[in-house]
Amino acid sequence: MNRFSPKIMKLHESVSQQTQLGQMCGSKELFRDRYEVIRILGRGGFGITFLARNALLPGKPLCVIKQLCPKASSAKSLKKASERFEKEAKTLGQLGSHSQIPMLLDYFEGNGEFYLVQEYIRGSTLAREVRRTGRKNEAAVKQFLQELLPVLKYLHKHHVIHRDIKPQNLLRCEDDQRFVLIDFGAVKEKLAEVCENSNYKNMSTNFIGTMGFAPPEQFSLCPVYASDIYALGVTALYLLTGKGPLEFEHDRNTGEICWQKEVNVSDGFAQILSKMVKISLDERFKTADEVIRALGLESYVPTLTNCLTTQPLKNINNTQEEALPIYLPPVQRTAIAIRDWQAKLRAAKPHDKLNRYIHQVSN
Repeated sequence: MNRFSPKIMKLHESVSQQTQLGQMCGSKELFRDRYEVIRILGRGGFGITFLARNALLPGKPLCVIKQLCPKASSAKSLKKASERFEKEAKTLGQLGSHSQIPMLLDYFEGNGEFYLVQEYIRGSTLAREVRRTGRKNEAAVKQFLQELLPVLKYLHKHHVIHRDIKPQNLLRCEDDQRFVLIDFGAVKEKLAEVCENSNYKNMSTNFIGTMGFAPPEQFSLCPVYASDIYALGVTALYLLTGKGPLEFEHDRNTGEICWQKEVNVSDGFAQILSKMVKISLDERFKTADEVIRALGLESYVPTLTNCLTTQPLKNINNTQEEALPIYLPPVQRTAIAIRDWQAKLRAAKPHDKLNRYIHQVSN
């Protein structure tokens, strides 16, 4: 029985007819005398992703080949696109040292097309996981955010905005259950800026990202670090509800997602999610650090609440013993305690030998 859906089979057939790598799928012919192309993993507006093996390395390890296809129509634009591609590929190479970002293994170009070879992460996307096991509870989503926010902090520290965070671009690794962020939009955007092909020229005037997960400023081609925070917040809502952003109702006046009635979470966590997905940049979290701090504080709220006194304050006009306590340094408190102890010893009955001895010593 064929384990691929009719949709995937149709895609495979279409790509096989259009691309060199597609025609090499399943054959013994090696791409660049090194890569054995196995099958198509997916196709997007800017290219096609293939699963392959490096036939020259021991064990023939799996890898992912991403073929980016924004062909330029002139030598000048091709040169510019090549320069942009090399710059962005080097950035991806630097980012790949993080355990939650696929390592860049190689990059090259040929016939006006650009290729990235990346580490293959064995696992399934969060979108597939939610479809298979159902939506997540508050604790699981908090854990998810605590694992992903440091990755955003790492990216933003290197001046990179992902631009396309969504459940389909987040993998849970089979080996150790870590979350891995894939499919960076930065390379696509840079290539789109120099593309002269009519099909891609239209794309260069549109945002790079996904409808619903991308905030308004991204549609205006002005993404900021907070744009990734918005997308991560919408992803958290998806995990809690199983609903994509376009399935929610939206406030007609503000454009905000009306999600509160769909979930059952604590007030503190609801406030954090609300601030992550604010339409206004002024009201949204600006940095990943801000969200991390808010989550950390929210986790301590129950403990802090239990520590608060519920006893009424004593009347200041009462006797000195009942007056409100004032702060005393530790040394002064110790001295007072010693004097009180000595006073009690002096008042002890003299027939108590031990008390009499201590009484003599203290005097």
